[in-house]
Amino acid sequence: MRAIVIGIAGGTGSGKTTVAHKIASYFSPDEVVLVDQDSYYNDLSHLDPEERKRINFDHPDAFDTPLLMEHILLLKNGSAVDKPIYSYKLHCRTDETARVEPAQVILLEGILVLESEVLRRLMDVKIFVDTEDDIRLIRRLRRDIRERGRDLENVIIHYERTVRPMHLGFILPSKRYADVVIPRGGENDVAIRMVVATVREQLRQNAERRDSED
Repeated sequence: MRAIVIGIAGGTGSGKTTVAHKIASYFSPDEVVLVDQDSYYNDLSHLDPEERKRINFDHPDAFDTPLLMEHILLLKNGSAVDKPIYSYKLHCRTDETARVEPAQVILLEGILVLESEVLRRLMDVKIFVDTEDDIRLIRRLRRDIRERGRDLENVIIHYERTVRPMHLGFILPSKRYADVVIPRGGENDVAIRMVVATVREQLRQNAERRDSED
């Protein structure tokens, strides 16, 4: 039985990951798997550290979309994959990978997953998490300072130069491809439960078709 792929997009700090984890919480661990687009940044190990810092990581070209697409196809058809592990401090992939086993529900989460036509074709449900700009900026500041060791001035400059322009140019326009728009992110339990109900119904229909074919 082919897995159901749920794409979850939205701007930085919108609450995409929270939404993904809340959806996952309605299923047993062996029913669902989370794949984050951030793990599929292009490998920049061939560049020196200063060159890596100048890369626009919020542009679609920053991601290894062919590899991500290949992995989603493999998972959707029941095969395990070795997901890259990316270092935000070094701006490159590490030598390690994470084994991801197939599951009935695949949650594909990332800022630009709805921007990519090839990824959209693999999705059964497309979600855009819509959160106000000031809330997203505050969350971005806290995350980058606390978790990624960056100072306030660096985060603000990065936000003004690349994050905001890329949001307006690529991320926000991808909202039009969404089947479901979730305002307020992970706080919107009603919308999350509606998505879960839809996915469960699709799983039920898939199971019925499989049984009828048997």
